[in-house]
Amino acid sequence: MFVLRDVQRADLEELARLATVLDTVNLPADKSALEELVEASCRSFAGRVRDPLERVYLFVLEDGRTGRLAGTSQIIAMHGTREAPHVFLEVFEREHYSATLDRHLKHPVLQIGYNYEGFTEIGGLVVHPDFRGHEKPGKQLSFVRFLYLAMHRARFLDRVLAELMPPLTSDGRSVLWDAFGARFTGLSYPEADKLSRQSKEFIKELFPQGEIYVGLLPPAVQKLIGRVGPETQGVKRMLEAAGFKYDHRIDPFDGGPHYSAPTADIVLVREYRRAKVMPEDLERAWDERLVGVERPNARQKFRAVRTPCRIDDDKAYLPAPAKELLHLEPGDRIHTIPFA
Repeated sequence: MFVLRDVQRADLEELARLATVLDTVNLPADKSALEELVEASCRSFAGRVRDPLERVYLFVLEDGRTGRLAGTSQIIAMHGTREAPHVFLEVFEREHYSATLDRHLKHPVLQIGYNYEGFTEIGGLVVHPDFRGHEKPGKQLSFVRFLYLAMHRARFLDRVLAELMPPLTSDGRSVLWDAFGARFTGLSYPEADKLSRQSKEFIKELFPQGEIYVGLLPPAVQKLIGRVGPETQGVKRMLEAAGFKYDHRIDPFDGGPHYSAPTADIVLVREYRRAKVMPEDLERAWDERLVGVERPNARQKFRAVRTPCRIDDDKAYLPAPAKELLHLEPGDRIHTIPFA
């Protein structure tokens, strides 16, 4: 059984191994950047970042038998501010009609855009290949973010954003960046991706501010706009089932689509429950749920497991192994969402 928990400083070496699987802005394969991320997360879980909207929460999935980290996910309480806006390419249509030719055409168009009020962002979902295909590790890492959002609504904004990975080339390049962004910045995709971790100012200053007709791009690039990569299809379906919708916006670096939903309307947030642990063990099959517990004064502030769980009003019945992994005693309060 896997355990979901808040990242610890002692996890840094394991995180570095995971980051090499998928080097992303949210989980970079850069030791110093990972150290900063872990430190920010530890301070956030401990409540030592005064402004809740400046907090970052990094969750890890630990193999309960070996202690290996199988994956990560995270919540960024606020992505997009006046100092560092959320940057995107808006995707829309322009219609043209020629009376002379009696021809009506619709053209997809891209235009750079900025959001200064921000979203709460879910991201950083990485699963090591050794653990894929059993026990649904990616789904557990996805769902734990919704559990935590529901537990602490006041810490997060009223809309949640997810930036999905698009199809990339076999060597990790973005064909959209090669055909578009590279022409205006003179940077390769890895160079631009790395620089964006410190600042996106170069995008604002070097990208064209007007409309870009998609038809001017190579056909192979046109087909990828708003699409997700093969390994992201499952995440896309999960988000859509949870109430997320495509925003008709894409990432200016790789073209990955942006999905969002009002926080209060996310299905799993609406189905969140709190309950008190009963002394009796659950000894037969029941609905599967994600069950979490918080201990603010402990080294690990948060732990959760996927387990059968029976909820009767405010009473919770769990099997003995789940209680053991969560270190639960009768009367403890748990937090739970369905794992369906």
